[in-house]
Amino acid sequence: MAASAEPGYSPGFKKPPAMLRLKRKRLRRSEPTTIAAGLPTCGTAPPVTSAPARRNPFSSLDNAPRAAGTTLPRERDRRPSSPAAGSPSAAAFWQVGPTFGTTAAREGRTLWGAVAGGAMGERGKDLPVPVAVPEVPSSPRCEFPADWSIKTRLLFMSSRPFTWAEHLKAQEEAQGFAQHCRATETNLPQSIQEPKLSTELRCAFQQSLIYWLHPSLPWLPLFPRIGADRKIVGKASPWSQDEALQQVLMSDWSVSFTSLYNLLKAKLCPYFYVCTYQFTVLFRAAGLAGSDVTTALISPTTRGLREAMRNEGIEFSLPLVEESKTRKQKNSEGNLETEVASSFEVGNSMEDGGDTAPSDDDDESFSWLEEMGVQDKVKKPDAISITLRKEKQEVQMDHRPESLALVKGTNTFTLLNFLINCKSLVAVAGPQAGLPPTLLSPVAFRGGTMQTLKARSIKAKARAHLSYEDISSLEIVGPVMPHSLHALTALLRAAQRGAFSAVLYTHEPTAVFNADLGTASPALNKETTCEDLGACGLHPKTLEQLSQSPTLGKSSIRFLEMKDNAYTWKS
Repeated sequence: MAASAEPGYSPGFKKPPAMLRLKRKRLRRSEPTTIAAGLPTCGTAPPVTSAPARRNPFSSLDNAPRAAGTTLPRERDRRPSSPAAGSPSAAAFWQVGPTFGTTAAREGRTLWGAVAGGAMGERGKDLPVPVAVPEVPSSPRCEFPADWSIKTRLLFMSSRPFTWAEHLKAQEEAQGFAQHCRATETNLPQSIQEPKLSTELRCAFQQSLIYWLHPSLPWLPLFPRIGADRKIVGKASPWSQDEALQQVLMSDWSVSFTSLYNLLKAKLCPYFYVCTYQFTVLFRAAGLAGSDVTTALISPTTRGLREAMRNEGIEFSLPLVEESKTRKQKNSEGNLETEVASSFEVGNSMEDGGDTAPSDDDDESFSWLEEMGVQDKVKKPDAISITLRKEKQEVQMDHRPESLALVKGTNTFTLLNFLINCKSLVAVAGPQAGLPPTLLSPVAFRGGTMQTLKARSIKAKARAHLSYEDISSLEIVGPVMPHSLHALTALLRAAQRGAFSAVLYTHEPTAVFNADLGTASPALNKETTCEDLGACGLHPKTLEQLSQSPTLGKSSIRFLEMKDNAYTWKS
């Protein structure tokens, strides 16, 4: 009783559950209630929670929680199956990489697990979306086909280190620049025993990384231009609101563009690219891609651009559309009954007000109605309806690979003048407003700036069965043009002793440049072509590859592997 009279004394301390209940750790909804209530008594079934377990958003297929009773798959069961075993398009990109049962196959399986974290770094968020690859790779060959698409990144992998590509000396770097400017041919042996000590190899590596660019604005990424607004927005562009400065930039750009075209006509430049914010143009000299005349490819195009070219008198063709029409015509001739049935369906859809594109007979006279005496009972379509129906099919292929336009011969000069004077070549609003198109060339030209691709080599651990092995990788970032790809693979053949693999990332709008345009000339002599273009600055073997007719279609090489000095690839 005396204790109760003391100040600050409360008899409630003998009953603390009210205070402890507030500090008691709350149970998760996914945990069984038996944890709090204790173990169930014998003979009673444990209670079952109705709330499902919440999925971990950061889990992958390998570390996701599994139901009770399921066993973990063995390592060999988790290995990606061969391309022939299933559709690789449903698998991860690193699973559809090297699948040839070699050391490079084990390297490819750990491409993103072991290399991406170190090689990509902050650029990992910009990785392209995985693409589907064919189920059957190509047969081994001594050379891979020419790939006219522009690559944004190359990732080479090998069991041998790439130390020879690291920390070039000042003299080696200067020698590489001099070899490029003087178009010096470098012929390396088939295999180099000590690549790190080979000065000739290191100088040739520096030489293969050089390209020429206009305009040169170091604070802006000038390639790629299509879809580049997100990367350019927020950066300084004083010309966007200054028309006088825009005119100066376009005047300088026109001089550089004309210089490149003159070099192309003189066969001192093999090819070059014009990259705008809407489309890309590839100019190729006569003798390349199996053509005996100068050609220009434009992709993607729109109906407005094609109409403007027609109004300027530029003769061009749509080879992929013509190829599709020819294929359909052959199929219809082979099966007459199918043709009759399809034409009957087209007639019904037109009577029902469908949107099917009309045939070429729609604009002919309707005199046959008068012969039947029903000209007053049938409503004739007006000229506007006929025109709209004809234009619909043309508009539907806008911004697609099928909209590829081909310009040949003297029409390329008309195209040059058209592009110089075209107002829509430069954006009038947005982050790229007032910025001239990007010119990319393998050789020097007036107003061009020498640039180098960024190269970096790292080492990583790759899982191989129950152990780990060292894997080396070499990353090349930048606008990789066809000649650079061929030169780099030639160097790796000698330095890595004919065993390496590579993952290639393509600028998708340029993949259609690999389509067979039907311009191959049977009378074209490859030896004569190499002699005529001998002064263009490319290696003779590179010219021999680029002079072949394209065989990749509308796709490009995504994966390349060399084993025993023989190439296999996937596109």
